[in-house]
Amino acid sequence: MHPSQTLLALAILASPAAAQISSADYAARRAALIAPLDSGVVIAFGGVEPVVDWPPFFQLVDFQYLTGFAESDAVLIMVKRNGAVTQTMFVPARDPRSERFNGPRTGAEELEGKIGIPGRELSQLRPAVDSLAERSLPFYVIRDFHNGDYWAEDSLTRGNRFLSQVREAHPWVVMHAFDDAVDPLRAKKSPAEIALLRKAVEISSRAHVEAMKATGPGCGEYEIQALMEGVFRRLGGDRPGYGSIVASGPNALTLHYDRDSRVMLAGELILIDAATSYDHYSADVTRTIPVSGRFTPAQRDIYQLVRDAQEAYVRQIKPGVGPLVSNDSGKRVISDGLIRLGLIESAAATFDGPDWMHCPDAGCPQRGLYVYHGYGGHGLGLEVHDLAHYYRGTFEVGDVFTVEPGIYVSAELFASLPDTPRNQAMRQKIGPAVERYKGIGVRIEDDYALTDDGLEWLSKGAPREVAEVEAMMRQRGSGLPGGGSCGAAVGR
Repeated sequence: MHPSQTLLALAILASPAAAQISSADYAARRAALIAPLDSGVVIAFGGVEPVVDWPPFFQLVDFQYLTGFAESDAVLIMVKRNGAVTQTMFVPARDPRSERFNGPRTGAEELEGKIGIPGRELSQLRPAVDSLAERSLPFYVIRDFHNGDYWAEDSLTRGNRFLSQVREAHPWVVMHAFDDAVDPLRAKKSPAEIALLRKAVEISSRAHVEAMKATGPGCGEYEIQALMEGVFRRLGGDRPGYGSIVASGPNALTLHYDRDSRVMLAGELILIDAATSYDHYSADVTRTIPVSGRFTPAQRDIYQLVRDAQEAYVRQIKPGVGPLVSNDSGKRVISDGLIRLGLIESAAATFDGPDWMHCPDAGCPQRGLYVYHGYGGHGLGLEVHDLAHYYRGTFEVGDVFTVEPGIYVSAELFASLPDTPRNQAMRQKIGPAVERYKGIGVRIEDDYALTDDGLEWLSKGAPREVAEVEAMMRQRGSGLPGGGSCGAAVGR
């Protein structure tokens, strides 16, 4: 390893630890959650112990947010009556034999000292819930789905099964989903949360730097994935924040490609969307880089257009401004650029799409042939797609989010369009440009935090300008896990 690389890695390892979220912070979150209720029972289920050897246990996000308790099979109950609130955490009884294999757990008698919530053994949960049900108090349920993106499909959970049995035994009990009450609390990130996210992004950016130094023709996508995920762990990340996307050549046209099994070729681009979670908080960073170390003129055209759209979006961000203002700025840059490159006829030009596109009778905008997602992105936090204020109105202090425009030129999609008069005319005009730029997929994704001091660019440690990327790729890394370099990268 070059001495400068060693020093930079050591600097990250030695940098001050991110602020921790205290027991008092978690207590304040629970108090804010239950404050609007007149009376009732709030029940939240933690994650269950995995029944396979991989992946290891990782706590459900709402439960983590409310308790900070990272062990499996726990249940939180809060009861409010006549303004008074009691809280109890139910956990499995300690089992010396199990702990010999899996390590020690926190016993019920230890909970109050550890997390500030009195504890009882899990075997007492059902009698306690039956007793509360007999009092006809309404139940407010924080469901135990693993990811907010898929909650509608996540139905066969321990919590759902348990509550179905409670309903059967006490049919008069009224149960309300209470997840929406947690959402606005999670949307505003505290300074401690922003510090954790800043650390996650710092580590992720370092991994992207190492990927730039290692990439070359003949590298396997899996080799770059292994390199980056090794950096995540070495610098303190707890796991990848999501399935790492290392997509070379045509794979970059698939937005959530994560097989990472192809060998990359000279002259291609590789789109790398990969980041770590740090103390449960996930970054999300994407860079698109040239496999051979230099962008071709066509690749540079598309890359710079995406970069310009990102900058146009970011310039509009400030408290009180809605995301549509930023989105319109990004869209304008993309539309003007696609016209300039000959990929669309005009900002208002349309095409007839296949049935799955659900185009109106007037057609879909030609821009939609290449732009599959928004110019902004999504909130960041305990989930990689987390809550943010701007989802429901305007950007506000405490929002942490991505900005991630992308352009993807698929000749296969273009060729598959219905053979209508409108599409025939379009093919005549923009077909040559599609041929010039075909197979190019570019996404640039950066992380930002809106604080009292303004907008903070968290992922500035990962080069993103054309000249910066190419300069970084001229440097050599220290080798890959297992030794050596991949492909023909040596001596590039």
